[in-house]
Amino acid sequence: MIMQWLYLLLAIVGAIVPLSYLLPFLLAHNFDVTLLFKQLFENNVSAGFGLDVVISALVLFAFVSSEGKRRGMGNLWAYVVCTLTVGVSFGLPLFLFFRELKLSAAKPA
Repeated sequence: MIMQWLYLLLAIVGAIVPLSYLLPFLLAHNFDVTLLFKQLFENNVSAGFGLDVVISALVLFAFVSSEGKRRGMGNLWAYVVCTLTVGVSFGLPLFLFFRELKLSAAKPA
């Protein structure tokens, strides 16, 4: 039960922190994807972090698909959208929160 609420808290933080950096960029440059990727891959350090997140997102999509289907969870596409629009830091804990809800509901009282 505690983990469930920790996941929700982490999802909220995981949405606020990345968006606090992305929104100023979007306000200044609109949705300039070329500039976004240019800045993301500007040096080896940022490219390493960027690729780490891309790979983590792909792993998350596979996990959401297999675990979500196994647990009978609906709207699995929503976690993919949350990950693509905000990041893994939002999509993963949000999925884990709803997974915990599903697991709690399935337990006998």
